[in-house]
Amino acid sequence: MYHVRFTGTHYEAGYKWGRLLLKNGKKLDRCPTFALTEEKYVFAGECVKEYQRYFPEILEEIRGIADGNEVPVKILHALLFCMYCFEPDHKCTCFAFSTEDEIVFARNSDFLVSLEKLYMNCLYRLEGGYGFNGNTTAFVEMEDGVNQHGLAAGLTFVYPHLRKPGLNAGMLLRCLLEKCKTTAEALEALRKLPIASAQTLTIADRDGEIAVVECNPREMEVIRPRAEERFVATANNFNSEKMRPYRNPEIDDWHSDERYQTARNALEHNEGNYTVTFAEDVLSGKYGFMCQYDRRQNADTVWSVVYDLKRKQIWRTEGNPSRKHFNRDDRMKLD
Repeated sequence: MYHVRFTGTHYEAGYKWGRLLLKNGKKLDRCPTFALTEEKYVFAGECVKEYQRYFPEILEEIRGIADGNEVPVKILHALLFCMYCFEPDHKCTCFAFSTEDEIVFARNSDFLVSLEKLYMNCLYRLEGGYGFNGNTTAFVEMEDGVNQHGLAAGLTFVYPHLRKPGLNAGMLLRCLLEKCKTTAEALEALRKLPIASAQTLTIADRDGEIAVVECNPREMEVIRPRAEERFVATANNFNSEKMRPYRNPEIDDWHSDERYQTARNALEHNEGNYTVTFAEDVLSGKYGFMCQYDRRQNADTVWSVVYDLKRKQIWRTEGNPSRKHFNRDDRMKLD
């Protein structure tokens, strides 16, 4: 996992990173997971209009990367704005729990072994936005993170039955980390932002407000903890009554329902054991199937992260948590 710091304006941060990649012989002129077809270029061009209205700063960062890397910006638009909207590739699990003593967000990122050396941990502190520590299998977009105000969020991909010009899963999450302080603010933002893809977003803040948002370009459902429960959980499917019609049982979703049930069962039956260590054990597969992939099939958990919002701590393992230890990351101080 690469570790990168981004500072300055959005354009400056993008330019410095794009130039650094160029100096190291890396050009961002192709996507390793899908072809950049004419259909994707057209869709990305339509998305640009929505970013200009709702998240113009990110267009400046992408323009900086393009200038620094000496690639046409439209290639980066197509590469970034089409993720999550066409092919079903990302598989992840998220959960959060909130009690008087513990507020914890936890996530496994499951993806392709062949790309695991390219994944990034990013420290962002840009002008005009909140600083955050985030992780991604791409760049610019984030898949999980916690910002300086203690707002933690993570995504899981859901099969895209439909798409619409707007912000995709990774850009939605990046926007929330950069612009929101609380779960309530994040939910309000999601109701206003144009959504391009299908996903769940698990959100937690330091006041203990936790929620899972199931959403696509047409519908949104906010899931709170059930009565007598103090947790939420999700994987790569919609589980609410409202969103279940958008599931696709025919695709290979890397045991999504099994991972979801593992998390739910562990959380249901261990309420008195809610700690960071418990969260790490669930992610590590000690309570059932969670990360026990066959790497020979090019699938694995490529990182795990636990955000301890009470103690303002970040714990991460860069690889499969059943084989590697969680280490504390103290590089970013939470307010």
